[in-house]
Amino acid sequence: MPSHLPPLRLTGATILRDGALQRRSLAIAEGRITRGPLPEIDMQGYLILPGIVDLHGDAFERHTAPRPTAPFPLETGLASADRDAAANGVTTAWLAQCWSWEGGLRGPDHAVRVMAALEAYRPRALTDLRIQIRAETHMIDTGEALLAAVRRYGIDYVVFNNHLTDALEMWEKAPSRVHGWAAAAGRSAEEHMAIVRDAAARARDVPRHLCRLAEAFDALGVSYGSHDDADGETRERFSMIGARIAEFPTTRRAAAAARAIGDPVLMGAPNVVRGGSQAGNVGALALIGEGLCDGLVSDYYYPALARAAWTLVDRGVMDLPAAWALISTRPAEILRLPDRGRLDVGRRADLVIVNERTRAIEATIAGGCLSYLAGEAGRRFLAAPQGLRLAAE
Repeated sequence: MPSHLPPLRLTGATILRDGALQRRSLAIAEGRITRGPLPEIDMQGYLILPGIVDLHGDAFERHTAPRPTAPFPLETGLASADRDAAANGVTTAWLAQCWSWEGGLRGPDHAVRVMAALEAYRPRALTDLRIQIRAETHMIDTGEALLAAVRRYGIDYVVFNNHLTDALEMWEKAPSRVHGWAAAAGRSAEEHMAIVRDAAARARDVPRHLCRLAEAFDALGVSYGSHDDADGETRERFSMIGARIAEFPTTRRAAAAARAIGDPVLMGAPNVVRGGSQAGNVGALALIGEGLCDGLVSDYYYPALARAAWTLVDRGVMDLPAAWALISTRPAEILRLPDRGRLDVGRRADLVIVNERTRAIEATIAGGCLSYLAGEAGRRFLAAPQGLRLAAE
């Protein structure tokens, strides 16, 4: 298990605290932000910001299977994703694993394997890694298996999504893409579409299935929401059963409906950085400008998180404290994590050290453990008194 840094005080930096950038010091000891005179490291020229809380990231899929037909051991892939997250300032991350009729790396059997692998890897993890289940709405026959997995592995976040319509439209308009999709799961396109049609035929059983899951999630304390809501009516239906988090609404109407009923909206950070959705859906920048987005997630690319905050600053959409809150404070609040997302005394020592001139992340501290160190910040840590010379494990 990674070791805590010895007690230390970071001085001379500009720190994001109480919603403002302040020139002050920050002390940590035994994994928490603390007070008191401690050995110091001069961090003049740096920003110290709250650790990033990423509520949805599927980049880990490329670490565990760089190509769909070339998987690597899950432990190797999780370790690689862990280091990728840490290098990009992430201190808490949910890995978005599908529970889908798609099969292969997105099927229920593989999802359980990922849960077991993460349970085994977690004691060595640099980042607080968790799993978000993306549950396809029409997986009715696997409801009990899903709940068993949630209980067994302590899953605390689930989102519902329905990609059957996408599959049917793809088969009609671009069948060659379905062939590739099916091949990744070891099926023929015809077998794949037969599964899609069978699932679609059970549409009338879906509401009862979702209500049963929602009731169980409430009893277990699981946070849950929906993914890719296309309209306000869909968001309202999910909200009515308790699925209050609106993840990646595809239209402004869906996001506005979430805002009207008090449901938090999450959008992808790559959408902000690239200036629009790669799938042609509503732009995150537009929603943020209208106050219709509460948090940003990595989606498929960890570097986009910090980059999105700087994009919002450079475009004059908001200042750095407000932009950084979209990837730290607000996500922590949405997933009910009172010990992180802010640099306050008593909270977890989750922080990111950013070169003020280059904006490069040069150090990440997660739970008081050094998870990433590079550049001039690395030199300063290594030049500190002997008691502070501690490398990330």
